[in-house]
Amino acid sequence: MAGLWFDELTVGQTFEHAIRRTVTETDNVMFTAMTHNPAQLHLDEEYMRGTDYGQRIVNSAFTLGLMVGISVGDTTLGTAVANLGWDEVRFPAPLFHGDTVHVATEVIELRESKSRPDQGIVVFLHRAYNQNDQLVASCKRAGLQRKKPQ
Repeated sequence: MAGLWFDELTVGQTFEHAIRRTVTETDNVMFTAMTHNPAQLHLDEEYMRGTDYGQRIVNSAFTLGLMVGISVGDTTLGTAVANLGWDEVRFPAPLFHGDTVHVATEVIELRESKSRPDQGIVVFLHRAYNQNDQLVASCKRAGLQRKKPQ
């Protein structure tokens, strides 16, 4: 099992995920089109030249999904029951085409499930950085996690 069982997690445990990903124009345009988001921020290079950014920015929903996805192999792959929610989602700096994302995750809360004795609730704090170690995204993610089988 690649992911960790609820019993193997500890508050304060951190993961520097080995997977890194360079975001491409195709990633951004395809994701934006598939989610029916017509925002000029993501699709119109000419328009964006006249903004503070000077170029298109990567769709924040893609950034969020990528950040969480990179964490899965080390934390929840095969041991998660359900994603319970995302809180405090932030994008303090833009992500651009050609930026390379790396992610760190910290376990910030653990509690037993009251209704499912073989599972527990874990809260992760995910942080995504660009190649300059600038924070580009963060969120708290709660999940229902299996305990190690007896």
